[in-house]
Amino acid sequence: MTDSRISSMPLWAPLLRLWRTFIDEPNLPLLDRWLKQQQRQGGGLQGLPVAEHLWLSAGLRQAVIFLQLASALEVAYRQRTWAHNWLEWDRQWSPDRVKSIPVAAFWGWIALRQGWDTGALRLADKAERRRFYAECEAAVADMASAAEIPPWYFLWYGLRPGWTGLLAERARLSDWSSEECRHFFHQQTQLPPLWLRPQQGVSAQVMADTLVKQGVSARLDLQGNLFAQGGRGLASTAAYQQGLVEIQDWASQQIAAAVQAQPGQKVWDCCAGAGGKTLAIAAPMENKGVLVATDLYAYKLEELKRRAKRAGLFNLRSFTWTGEQPLQLPQEIARQQGFDWVLVDAPCTASGTWRRNPDARWRFNPADTQELVDIQRRLLDLAALSVRPGGHLVYATCSWQYAENEAQADAFCARHPAFEPVSQRLVGAPRQDSDTMFVAVFRRLFDDTK
Repeated sequence: MTDSRISSMPLWAPLLRLWRTFIDEPNLPLLDRWLKQQQRQGGGLQGLPVAEHLWLSAGLRQAVIFLQLASALEVAYRQRTWAHNWLEWDRQWSPDRVKSIPVAAFWGWIALRQGWDTGALRLADKAERRRFYAECEAAVADMASAAEIPPWYFLWYGLRPGWTGLLAERARLSDWSSEECRHFFHQQTQLPPLWLRPQQGVSAQVMADTLVKQGVSARLDLQGNLFAQGGRGLASTAAYQQGLVEIQDWASQQIAAAVQAQPGQKVWDCCAGAGGKTLAIAAPMENKGVLVATDLYAYKLEELKRRAKRAGLFNLRSFTWTGEQPLQLPQEIARQQGFDWVLVDAPCTASGTWRRNPDARWRFNPADTQELVDIQRRLLDLAALSVRPGGHLVYATCSWQYAENEAQADAFCARHPAFEPVSQRLVGAPRQDSDTMFVAVFRRLFDDTK
């Protein structure tokens, strides 16, 4: 089967089989991890041509994005009206609700939302469903100019109506226009590009040309940022294997750029994970000075070590840190009363990465945010102890929630008068086709620990 036929005609039989296996899981799995597991175990993906595998994976991803919309469309269709108390319905809804919808009906709604051919789906009332869907679609188009965004509009773009207040707060704080709000909603249904960061001293245009020659569909946006969409996998290219380019979302690159480390300085990335930001911070240091990377999980740091070796990074020290006690400063750091730069890329709701991880949006519960806010507060307070007078503390999340971002930054300043705010901003979507992240920078004016 050619790629063009795959793009125009869904592979319904294997897709529906995969879907039944997916929804039979006791809890909603992490989609990417689940797909990799299915491929390893031969769950309908082994031996498929690459194009078919990619199409099936993308099809499942769209189903997860529009999980609640399909549930709502089924309810509306049975009642023959989309005029319903969707806010109350949302409070009681859970992903398990889709198990009560016939598989063909569920995928009928997904196919209509995606503009796929539903001819192979066996539904006795297929024509009637198409007519009802067209009415709903027309209603959503009419809502585009409404002064206030109604619940059905949220549903249409894979967002829960119950998030109205949270998103309205974000739009107000970031001064989003009505057009930007709606663009943000639309972005939540689409994967952002694969943003790339060339190694220090490598021109983005030269790297784009190099990657194109190696089979990757890479190019620059209007601001000169490098990204890839399609073509050969980046990890198999010589440029990637030689450490000349890294995969890093545009918004994540802005977080790393907020840490303006210079050669010879002492830097601590306290929640380093697999080290995407760590490597970006290290580049302008030119292997001079000290870069300490810590994380709660040792296996993530092992991945960081592997990536650091490929990138030719030699001034890195990494070890686990639980975030429960202040960091025991290495001797040379203690001599200068702390680090020049400390980055707290804190655990968060990750609402800014739902475009890449659509299943996470259905696990998000605003009531659970407080637990993460408490963790963020503790990490900030502990990290602040390791910043030297005149040094900087950078706080970041991959969330658009006010409680995790501006509110957290304001509360930190209130608790720590020795620190002054330098800057804070939300970066990424809707103003860039990327994830959405927050970054705040504070400068320590004096030592208040004595």
